[in-house]
Amino acid sequence: MISLVLVAFMATISVASLDRRTYIVHMDESKMKTSNPSGANSKEMFEEMLGSISQLSTDSEATPPPRLLYAYDTAIFGFAAKLSPMHLESIRNMDAFVAAIPDRTMRLHTTHSYQFLGLEQGRGLWHASNLESDVIIGVIDDGIWPEHPSFHDHGFGPVPARWKGACDNGTNFSSLNCNRKLIGARYFFKGYEAAYGRVNETADFKSPRAIEGHGTHCASTAAGNIVENASFYGLANGVAIGMRYTARIATYKVCWEGRPATCVSSDILAAIDQAIEDGVDVVSLSLGKGGGVPYFDDITAQAAFNGIQRGIFFSCSAGNSGPRTVTNTAPWLMTVAASYTDRSFPAIVKLGNGKNFEGISLYSGKSLKELPIVYGPTAGKKFAQYCIPGTLSPKLIRGKVVVCEQGRVLFSQMTEQVKSKGGAGTIILLSEGEDIAAIRYMSPAASVGHMAGKAILRYLNFTKSPTASLTFKGTAYGKRAPMMAAFSSRGPNIVGPDLLKPDLTAPGMNILAAWPSITSLSEEEGDKRRVLFNFDSGTSMSCPHVSGLAALLISRHKEWSPAAVKSAMMTTAYNLDNRGSPIKDFYHGGPATPFAIGSGHVDIQKASDPGLLYDIHPLEYLLYLCSLKYNSSLIARFDWNFTCPKRTTMQPGDLNYPSFAVLFKSDAHNVTITYRRTVTNVGNPPVGTYKVRVQEPKGISIRVKPSILNFKTHGQKLAYKVSFTAIKQIIESENSSFGSLTWVSGKYTVRSPIAVTWI
Repeated sequence: MISLVLVAFMATISVASLDRRTYIVHMDESKMKTSNPSGANSKEMFEEMLGSISQLSTDSEATPPPRLLYAYDTAIFGFAAKLSPMHLESIRNMDAFVAAIPDRTMRLHTTHSYQFLGLEQGRGLWHASNLESDVIIGVIDDGIWPEHPSFHDHGFGPVPARWKGACDNGTNFSSLNCNRKLIGARYFFKGYEAAYGRVNETADFKSPRAIEGHGTHCASTAAGNIVENASFYGLANGVAIGMRYTARIATYKVCWEGRPATCVSSDILAAIDQAIEDGVDVVSLSLGKGGGVPYFDDITAQAAFNGIQRGIFFSCSAGNSGPRTVTNTAPWLMTVAASYTDRSFPAIVKLGNGKNFEGISLYSGKSLKELPIVYGPTAGKKFAQYCIPGTLSPKLIRGKVVVCEQGRVLFSQMTEQVKSKGGAGTIILLSEGEDIAAIRYMSPAASVGHMAGKAILRYLNFTKSPTASLTFKGTAYGKRAPMMAAFSSRGPNIVGPDLLKPDLTAPGMNILAAWPSITSLSEEEGDKRRVLFNFDSGTSMSCPHVSGLAALLISRHKEWSPAAVKSAMMTTAYNLDNRGSPIKDFYHGGPATPFAIGSGHVDIQKASDPGLLYDIHPLEYLLYLCSLKYNSSLIARFDWNFTCPKRTTMQPGDLNYPSFAVLFKSDAHNVTITYRRTVTNVGNPPVGTYKVRVQEPKGISIRVKPSILNFKTHGQKLAYKVSFTAIKQIIESENSSFGSLTWVSGKYTVRSPIAVTWI
C-alpha cells in the first residue's frame, strides 16, 4: 500500500459527492517512485493509489470508485481519472501531488499548394537525396481512411527499425490496414466516453478509421503519396501530393462523432504521450480550445513541451475565430494562420443592368442563362431571405434564381431548399467580409462577398423585373495571392502578450486533399455524392502544410532543434504578394499586420538556407515561464525537476524568439525597453558580415547594438540588444503599431516582425 494515501486520508472530507468529472492529474515522479519501492510501473502505481482511495472512503456506497482512464509516462507524469470532489481532495493532500486540471473539450479547427509554395519534383527540398531519409509525421485528429490512394505504400522500403508504434484493431480496422506508408494507427476514447457516454458506433467507427474527412484531409496534405489526375469533378485537376510525400504517417484518433467532432484533452494528452513513445518526428495538431487558456492550464502545451525536449516538432492550427482569438500560443509550438493561394473558382453573376460581380463556386455543371431573380417576400414567406426550410414557395421560385442571405442555415442547406422547391439557381450573399470559401454545391449556385451582395440588393430593391445569369468559369490561376483569410485567428496573444502569435501563415483556403469514400462532400445527411478528393478550408488545412514542410527541413538539417526549424521558417517568410504589394487581409481589406500574418507567408526554399537561426534550448523556455512569475507548483506542470533561479534578470521579451512583441503603458513617453537576442550562423560561406536594417513602428524609436555582426565560423553565436523607445502612443489598430528588424548579408535576409502595443 502506498503510504502517501494513508497520510492523505487523515484530511479527507467526510461527505461524498456523486458529482464526478474527469481530471488530468500531474504527479511528482520522483516522490511517487520513492513511495513505491516495489518497482511497479506507473499504471500499476496509479491503480493502487486510486484503489486505496476507494477502500478508505467513508461513504463508498454513495460514491462510485475512482476510474483510471489513462496513465501518462512521457508527455507528463500523471494520469486521467474520473473523480468525485472527495477523491480529488484526497489526491490533492498527497505529497506527490502537483496539479489537477479539469478535462476540456476541444474542436477541430492539395493539387496546387505545393506549386504555390515553390516545390518542384527532383529539385531543391524535393530532390531525391532529401527525400530518402525516413521522417515520421504523427497526425492527431479524427482518424484516417487507410484505403485511400494517398496512403498507398508504392515505392516505400521497410518500416524504420526505430519505430515503436502499432496499428490498433477496432471497428472495421485491423493491423492489415497499415502498410509501409501508414505505419501507425491508434485511437483514444476513454476521456470522450467519460464525458459524453459511449461512442455511438452508428455515427462513428470505434477504431482509427475516420467517419468524417478532416483527419484524412490533413494527413494527405502533410504527407500524402503521389496521386495523378486528382480533381474535384474536373476542377483543380493535377497531381495530389503531400508536402513531404515520402514521409511515413502515424495517425492518432482523438475526435469523435459529429461535425465538428468532439475532442477532449485527456485523449489528446494520451495521443501525444503515445506519439512521443512511438518515435514520431513531427506532430500535426489541427485542433484547439480557443484563445485565453494560460500555459499552466494548457494540456497540449505541457505535453508538447516534453515532446520538444526529445526533438519533436509541433505544428498547430491558430484557430478560425478572427481577432484576439489565436490559440496554441506556447512559444515552443509553431502556430499557423491561414491564407489563400492564387487558385480560384470564379462564378460570374451578371445582373440585368449589365453589372458583373465575381463570386466563387465549385459547381461544375452548365451555366444559367438570364432568368428572373426572387428574394425575400417575392420568394416566400417570413425569413425567406435566409432560405430557411419551409419558407420558400415553389409557386414563386420555380424556374428562377433565388437570392439567399447568410445567417440562419448552412450554404448547402440553402441550395438544397432552392433545388427541392423548383428553383433554377441560387446566389448567396455573405453577411460580412469578402472571405468566400469554395462551397460544394449540388445545384447551380454562387457565393458573393458582402460588397457585391449590397449592390445586388440595391438592384433588387429598385428594379421592377430583376434578372441575372450565372456563369461558372471552372479553375483559374494567377489571382492576387497570398491573402489572409478573414476567419484566421489572430493576435494580440492574450495569454502571453509579450509573444507575437501566430508565427506565420500557409495555404489554408480551398485546399483539395484526400477524402474518405464513405463520407459525403458536404458531410451533410442526404448528400449522396462521393469523391476521392475534396475541398476544405481553415487553419486546420494550413497546419499540415507546415507539418510536412518542417519534415522537409528535418530531412535536410538533422542537427537542427525544433526551435531552429521554426526560426528558419519564420525569418525567411515573405510579406509581399505576387503583385509586389503588401499581403492583403480580407478581414479589413488593408495590409495584413503581424497580428494576422505573424512573420509572413512560409517560403520553404529560403527556409532551407536561412543564414542565421534564433535557437532556443528547452531550459530557456522554463526560464521564460519563470519570467512570467510562475511559482514552483506551476513550473512543475512542465518539469517537476526544475526550480526557478532565485535571482534572474530575464524579461519575458528576452526569450530568444524570432519576433518581437513590445508592451508599453498607455502613458509611456520616452520610456525605453531593451531585449536581448542571440543568433547562430548557419550561412554558406560561413564567413560573413550582417548589417541591421530597421523599419520602425509608428511612435517608436529603435536602436540596435551592435548594428553589425561579423561571423567567422559556422555555428558561431553572436548576441545583440535592441532598445525600443516610446515617443508617442498610436491610437489606431488596437493601439498597436508594427515594424521589422532585419539582418542582411549578401543573399541572406533574416527578418523579424515587431508588434508594439500600448496597454
